[in-house]
Amino acid sequence: MEYKFTSENFEKEVLESEIPVLVDFYADWCGPCKMMAPIIAQLAEKYDGKVKIGKCNIDEDDGLARMYRVMNIPNMKIFVKGEPVGNIVGAVQAEELEAELAKVL
Repeated sequence: MEYKFTSENFEKEVLESEIPVLVDFYADWCGPCKMMAPIIAQLAEKYDGKVKIGKCNIDEDDGLARMYRVMNIPNMKIFVKGEPVGNIVGAVQAEELEAELAKVL
């Protein structure tokens, strides 16, 4: 299941999560973000129940983007117990994201 993270649910779904969380900070107008969308969706299904994977639109929730110093997109951050522990910037292959997730599983 792919989550949609917003300022309204970020604390509960990400910061208070019992399992690791991958947040894809993106924008609808971003070409590389569009390239990452099917990869994020695929990983969300593959890791369902092990890792929460979802997206946060920086145009709709720019406060979250500022808080986590998202300067370039796509920007995937991995959170464990409410703390950011991993950061991948730019369009990457699914294998690279999976290697980062393996570090927290």
